[in-house]
Amino acid sequence: MPVVGWDAIQSLVIDIGVVDPEDSIINCLLEALRVTRDLQNSEADPVVAIVTGAGESLVNADRRLAQQVESLVNRYGVDSAIVVIDSASDEQVVPVIESRLTVDAVDRVVVRQAHDIQSTYYLLKQFLADEELRTTFLVPLGTALLIMPVLVLQFSPTVAIAGLAALLGGVLLYKGLAIDEHLAEVPERIQTALYSGRVSVVTYAVGVGLAFIGAFLGALSVTPQLSPGSVLVRTMQFVYNAVPWLALAALTVSAGRLLDEFIESETVSRPYLNLPFGVVALGFVIRGFAGWFLQRKDVLINQSAFGHVITAQQRLAGYIIGGIIISLIGVRIAASITSESPEDVPQWNFSSH
Repeated sequence: MPVVGWDAIQSLVIDIGVVDPEDSIINCLLEALRVTRDLQNSEADPVVAIVTGAGESLVNADRRLAQQVESLVNRYGVDSAIVVIDSASDEQVVPVIESRLTVDAVDRVVVRQAHDIQSTYYLLKQFLADEELRTTFLVPLGTALLIMPVLVLQFSPTVAIAGLAALLGGVLLYKGLAIDEHLAEVPERIQTALYSGRVSVVTYAVGVGLAFIGAFLGALSVTPQLSPGSVLVRTMQFVYNAVPWLALAALTVSAGRLLDEFIESETVSRPYLNLPFGVVALGFVIRGFAGWFLQRKDVLINQSAFGHVITAQQRLAGYIIGGIIISLIGVRIAASITSESPEDVPQWNFSSH
């Protein structure tokens, strides 16, 4: 690569077609030849070429693709291109090519297929042969079909359908957000963190424990005597009592990250300094809004200070003002102890000068 010239690409089409007639790249190559012929008929002097990116990672693939484009530009002196692609995944190569020369147009090849019973059976057979697709779609679908009779026997059809929809939605989000890939990396990250002696390993564990305590206390604070329609009030009760513990958990985790940053490089960037203050300020604001709802519903008793009853609006204003003040204090502290160099990222530098 790159393969350049009408004759070379025409020969490549035959070679690929003999090896795998079902490969969609054949239609892409033929479309490139057709575009070249049309440009020649319009008295242009086009250069038809095939570039590709292949590597162990997406970054290496894009780098190889960029090198091939640069070689074509240096060799033939082209300044613009018409990019021919055959799939949505190939869209990612367009920005790489645009960074080297002007892209006049993007030609997307869509192959027409016969939608009869035979082609449907063939596509289904190919689908079943793909292990990743089977795992993603067939396993959740089969599990849902197995659970469906149990849910219908134990609950109403509405509850059964809602439960299955939630199950399938959770599985699709699990695969779509690549949560399984992130979870697969967790043991290795924990092992690396333990071997490197990071403080954040301990603070993460403490943070998870504090978060569980907050969730537990928030659940205990929910009033069971409320009517079934008071979902908002119950939610605000949970939030009001759980937020302090959740904020403390986030504060503990952020403190661990800050200590790791300092231990590794003896410098702490401004975001790590702002994070603890931002967490506390956010906790103040959320607790203030939850308290406003509860006080308006007479779930919270009006407190008094200096002989004056504090209303729901005053309570909310106090929490909001407190959150803003804490946030400003954090910004001020971070700004006062970090260097303000225009070239570098502001840092809190503990090294000697």
